[in-house]
Amino acid sequence: MLLGIAVASGGALLWPVVAGAASAGGLSPNGAVQLINRERGVVLDVSEAEEFAASHVGGAKNLPLGQLETRLADAVKNKTLPLILVCASGSRSAKALPIVQKLGYEKAQVLAGGLKAWKEANLPVEKA
Repeated sequence: MLLGIAVASGGALLWPVVAGAASAGGLSPNGAVQLINRERGVVLDVSEAEEFAASHVGGAKNLPLGQLETRLADAVKNKTLPLILVCASGSRSAKALPIVQKLGYEKAQVLAGGLKAWKEANLPVEKA
């Protein structure tokens, strides 16, 4: 019985590590807030203009995924700042990540869960 308790408690301790590795594909909303506040992170919303107008992360810049390669250098000039990619659910921003990395934005990250996760974390949104 003691062995069973030891295994169960060991599993409970390891669960956050295993779960964190599974969700390592993106930045949490709280992690994004820290990047914005501590390192002047730039939020780039790759949603279409209509979606962006309906609701977006406060202070975000809008650059639809289809225009990313041609207009990113004008929208975000400083490539050394962290770049936080956002869309409605995180799927388009995941597609945008390799594009922005190829363009030299090495500190780019995807907001895991997108705007939906941002709202679920009760963080502020704006409407245009």
